[in-house]
Amino acid sequence: MSTTRREGTVMPTPEARARLLREAIALTASLDLDTVLQGFVDSAASLTGARYTALAVLDNRGETANFVHHGVNEENARRLGHAPHGHGVFAHIPNEGHLLLESIADHPAFGGWPEGHPAMESFLGVPVRIREQVFGRLYLADKPGGFTEEDARAMEQLASAAAVAVVNAQRYADALDRERWVRVSQEITIQLLSGTEEEEALEMIAARVREVARADAALIVLPSVGDTWMCEIADGVGASDVIGAVFPQEGRARTVIAHGVGMIVDSMSRARSLRVPQLARYGPALYAPMMVQGTGKGVLILLRLQGGAEFTPSELEIAEAVAAQAAVALELAAARHAEDVRALLDERQRISRDLHDLAIQQLFATGMQLESARKTTADDPATAWVADLLESALTSVDESVRQIRSIVHSLRERDETVGLVERLRRETSLARTGLSFAPSLVISVDGRDVRDGDDLAARPTGLSPAAQLDARIDDDIADDVVAVVREGLANAARHARASSVQVRVALRGSGPTGRVSVEVEDDGVGVDRTSTRRSGLDNLAVRARRHGGTFSLGRTESGEGALLSWQVPLT
Repeated sequence: MSTTRREGTVMPTPEARARLLREAIALTASLDLDTVLQGFVDSAASLTGARYTALAVLDNRGETANFVHHGVNEENARRLGHAPHGHGVFAHIPNEGHLLLESIADHPAFGGWPEGHPAMESFLGVPVRIREQVFGRLYLADKPGGFTEEDARAMEQLASAAAVAVVNAQRYADALDRERWVRVSQEITIQLLSGTEEEEALEMIAARVREVARADAALIVLPSVGDTWMCEIADGVGASDVIGAVFPQEGRARTVIAHGVGMIVDSMSRARSLRVPQLARYGPALYAPMMVQGTGKGVLILLRLQGGAEFTPSELEIAEAVAAQAAVALELAAARHAEDVRALLDERQRISRDLHDLAIQQLFATGMQLESARKTTADDPATAWVADLLESALTSVDESVRQIRSIVHSLRERDETVGLVERLRRETSLARTGLSFAPSLVISVDGRDVRDGDDLAARPTGLSPAAQLDARIDDDIADDVVAVVREGLANAARHARASSVQVRVALRGSGPTGRVSVEVEDDGVGVDRTSTRRSGLDNLAVRARRHGGTFSLGRTESGEGALLSWQVPLT
């Protein structure tokens, strides 16, 4: 016998009504969702006498997102490996009413039992509805003597009580989640106001947001070279594999940025088009744009592994708010950097004025005095040797004046015309604040050091070493060289506790055989192998791989301090 009912007509006995009422009250007394769901299936078994009961909680696609069971021990459940997916007989449970079978195997949609699954006879299926939407399906099987219409009616009523309990538990869980999100939001605000470095702030955001969202991974995608966008910060499962992944123009991340509205994806592994293959290992995803005054600064992506719960609209809403704070982190860091650069430029202007107004004038005065002394001694053969020395000194003074004038001219150049040498000197100058001392910078071309003034003085025999750097290193690699030096100095300032740092940039050869290398060496505490916050260093590895080069971070030959080494071919 098989019956599908929308309304029950069998009236339960007073004792049955009392038991049902007690079970319903017990369900609504708990605010923990897992406890409510397990209590529901246990109560269904107790009220009907069914040997097996289970609840399949459905996702937005109608697939089983969570499966709660009674009657099958954990060992057998693990052996089965997966929960029913709502096909076959289960798909015939109506959205209202119930499905009652004397033998489940006699139903036309029955497709057989999976290996290891216990055989079952009688069957009762009831939908669980929340706000006119089917939240899940309750399955009951193997009641001695079979299920009755009274059982079906009781399970419909119990399902209604369970729906109320689920709603209460969900609201309570949402309230707790919002409280945790608010705490994270406060932490982020405190970090930003304390002047935390950009990368450190973003790493903290990724780690804390992943934790509060119960995600398995958190990514922050930022603008990279040209029009490309890249994962610069990652935390959680698979973080090292995703760092450096490029997100294409037509992908979800760029779409979120273009529209300024977040997005929820039910499963990355089931996506019809996956343009970032590193994301194939994940299931549910949440994309939140990092917007500042309508401008997209990046994308915060939260990921759960396959089989994880889908993200909810309320989670998206609050993640968007936190992502906006992450964008503020970028803005504040950029503003601080701009202020540092402005201060540096002001200092350059002051130095140029002092050199022009004071140093050159003093050299002119000294030159005039030397010239007068030379003329006095030139006519006397006894003091001719003094005249020669004075002539040499005058030549040196003239050369010094020419070099100072070149320096003044360079200091007054527009910022965008500054060459690689000057950019590197600027990075070491800015690092002085974080290190509390000035790092040393050694730049060499084909084994010859570039010294102050080498890039500024005219050379009739050819290009200066500094000019050769600009001529032989293209803009893309030059940008990466500057980024490597900046990250190496920032890493030393944050972690090394060093008393000295040396930056070495070397160029050897040109064309296919040429290579440029960067080394940042400190005398600090060395490399912390237990640290999990390596997004910036992973980014340097990505920059090296992009050019076919290498990157490493280890101890120095002496065993004291750390040595960052990065090198790439010129083509």
